[in-house]
Amino acid sequence: MHPYTDIEITDDYIIREFNENIDPIELLWHRDLQDRKLEVIGKTDWQFQLENQLPVTLSENHIFIPKYEWHRLIKGTTGTLTLKIYKNEIN
Repeated sequence: MHPYTDIEITDDYIIREFNENIDPIELLWHRDLQDRKLEVIGKTDWQFQLENQLPVTLSENHIFIPKYEWHRLIKGTTGTLTLKIYKNEIN
């Protein structure tokens, strides 16, 4: 079971939602097998953290995550987090 729900899946992107009721312990450090580009949909105070870096608020429009880089989400207080994850277009 994943700590998120995929709302929409296409060949180019995934719309992924992290519910406001998620237990923060479910947001584990992990690595992906490919580069990722995230676009934050809506306003949020959730945070994102790369290994050996301080957390940043997900207020930036796009975040790049290099493949094999350890990272995690940190739950905010403003409700559900919705992300658009680009699968093929990494620029």
